[in-house]
Amino acid sequence: MKKKTLNRIPIIPKAHQITWWVCRGLLFLWGVVMLFTGYTTEFLEAMFAIIFTHLWDLFQLLGGKTFITLVPYRIQTMLNVFICFGVVVGTTVNKFTSFEYIDIPEHFMAGFIATSGSYDLAVIIQGKQPKDKRISPALAAMFSLAFGVMLMVGWEFYEFTMDRLYGLNLQCSHFNSENGLIDTMTDMILGSAGCVVGMFVTAFGKNSVQNKDKRGKNEK
Repeated sequence: MKKKTLNRIPIIPKAHQITWWVCRGLLFLWGVVMLFTGYTTEFLEAMFAIIFTHLWDLFQLLGGKTFITLVPYRIQTMLNVFICFGVVVGTTVNKFTSFEYIDIPEHFMAGFIATSGSYDLAVIIQGKQPKDKRISPALAAMFSLAFGVMLMVGWEFYEFTMDRLYGLNLQCSHFNSENGLIDTMTDMILGSAGCVVGMFVTAFGKNSVQNKDKRGKNEK
């Protein structure tokens, strides 16, 4: 018998493929427009974002026989939509309008996606185990929440570091003002709220699918 390999690439539904290419096309068009209007940094941001939309493909090509090849493609779909929204919509709104609340959906979506992916990560890292040693859905959900919140905190570390090293103002810090603290804490609260929602949605969704599979096997 031939052994099954981890790097066996699954078939991606057309709906997901179309979503990926639409997001990449929008990012490319936005980057070209920014380049020809004199915003080189935004052009480079778009090109870097397009690379991230190929993250799942890179996992399949370079992951070898590691667990990373088992990351579901639906995580890439959510990530692509988030990247496209954050770069095309978020950056445009922040740069060319006075609207101040675009961060609300961005950080909430980031938390939701981070937790959804972390739940799958907990299951994948464990690998195939006997039923009595498999990770429980509750424990996987707790791991996903903790890991998702950690990623949200890590992003704030990144913003702080960029502000200090390159003189940016990602955290809206001003001398003798609480704006930076308020911005950081608001982002963390929104991201954590997204993590909590993502944890429950993913956990209940996974359990409902498993229950349906069990019912189908019992009926057979």
